[in-house]
Amino acid sequence: FFFFFFFSDQGQRMSAQDARLRFEAENKVETVDPDEIYQYNQERHQSFVNQRPWLKDPNYFKKVKISAVALLKMVMHARSGNTLEVMGMLQGKIEGDTMIVMDTFALPVEGTETRVNAAVEAYEYMVNYLDLISQVGRKENAIGWYHSHPGYGCWLSGIDVGTQMLNQQYQEPWLAIVVDPTRTISAGKVELGAFRTYPEGYKSPDEPASEYQSIPLSKIEDFGVHCKQYYPLEVSYFKSTLDTHLLDLLWNKYWVSTLSSSPLLANRDYFSGAIHDLSEKLEQAETQLSHSGRMGGFVAPEKKKEDSQLTKLTRDSTKLTIEQVHGLMSQVMKDVLFNLKKE
Repeated sequence: FFFFFFFSDQGQRMSAQDARLRFEAENKVETVDPDEIYQYNQERHQSFVNQRPWLKDPNYFKKVKISAVALLKMVMHARSGNTLEVMGMLQGKIEGDTMIVMDTFALPVEGTETRVNAAVEAYEYMVNYLDLISQVGRKENAIGWYHSHPGYGCWLSGIDVGTQMLNQQYQEPWLAIVVDPTRTISAGKVELGAFRTYPEGYKSPDEPASEYQSIPLSKIEDFGVHCKQYYPLEVSYFKSTLDTHLLDLLWNKYWVSTLSSSPLLANRDYFSGAIHDLSEKLEQAETQLSHSGRMGGFVAPEKKKEDSQLTKLTRDSTKLTIEQVHGLMSQVMKDVLFNLKKE
């Protein structure tokens, strides 16, 4: 019995370790020098803030680096909300045009299926938390906020844009991060976006097309109205040898939660909603094609392939199919591992 328990425990540890390595590989987590990344100079930070280079260039900040610890904490918090939005704060520092997120903490806020509201208690909690951690040597400032978009992608809604604009006026430098826990469970790779808003009245330049993402039909109008009021930042992830113990503790909790849940069951509402959304988009595309066919001799100019609505729908359906297959494979593997019958 002892040997069976020992080897079983060893096997579980190896499985958890393998899963963590795969998680880090899929999200391209890089190992960095802890002495360099964890140094924090308050005077240098304050000098940078006083210079306010972002006032001259609204696109001054171009990159975001997020620690693996902060990434896991955000994903775990977002998953705990299920279909409700959650919210938290980002701690870190600034290095040139890069915002570095060292840690995060959750806020006690009330969320709905469409928005998350920070009450007075949440602001009091934030102030007390930052004061307490500064007493134990953590001097990093709050540099932004994060919240979740369960099942509808990483972008800023009209309310998010207004919140971020207000914070950038009074608490610069400030960053907004959006996490989609539902698509993270489906795809394996963390679905995350980092954004900053433009000043009010600023006309954004024509930017190169960003990575394509599927927006539900019910959210397209909100997305389209405000998509020119902010811009995405390039996101990368890092870890150091000093994070090892904390990462192990966080990963054990995350791994158990992942192992004990089924993507097919956890995301059944998301998948059925996505299929319904695809059918509505197909009906719209069919209507548009039938109308264009009745326009006599007029021939509409051809769209680029990447701009075609049918091409986007094909991408969406392919992505959804792959996610379903991955969920089914995961369920089959768990059944083989944990429900083996002795002959």
